[in-house]
Amino acid sequence: MLSELIKLLPSRRVYAHCDIPCGIYDPHGAQMAAHTVIRMTQMIDDLKASSDNAPFKERKEIIHQLSRLTHVKEDHAAACEKELQTLFADYFKDEHFEKFPELKDLIYKSFKLTGKVRQGIDMESAKALLENTQKIAEIFWQTKGFEPIRVPSGYPTEGEMVTHK
Repeated sequence: MLSELIKLLPSRRVYAHCDIPCGIYDPHGAQMAAHTVIRMTQMIDDLKASSDNAPFKERKEIIHQLSRLTHVKEDHAAACEKELQTLFADYFKDEHFEKFPELKDLIYKSFKLTGKVRQGIDMESAKALLENTQKIAEIFWQTKGFEPIRVPSGYPTEGEMVTHK
């Protein structure tokens, strides 16, 4: 009976990144996560280089640190994917995909890259993920009527962040 009553209530479709249609979207989180993937990959590479010929006790510590770095890298790759999924599913509309025909493919390739950086230690893929998230961010800001700009991130990755004027 309750389901029948619910059907009688007026409804309209809403789009948001959570259950409350607040209208707040931003590609910043995806970019931060992509930078973190790069940084964790750098730190894993540094750790691998320092592990050559290490005594057993040091190797245990290295294995522990490697596990932690890998966990963070994978978590941030998943966070990047989630942020991009939110933009794809809830923010970008048909008119955005028409105006920016490369957008769907860019997002799709980014989803594939989030999986690839979780599966291995691949700096090239990590950097490609960041570059894709930056291109998506540039398109995002254009859809909001802002001019996108790249600014130094200030992070150890020495990369950039996309924001707007």
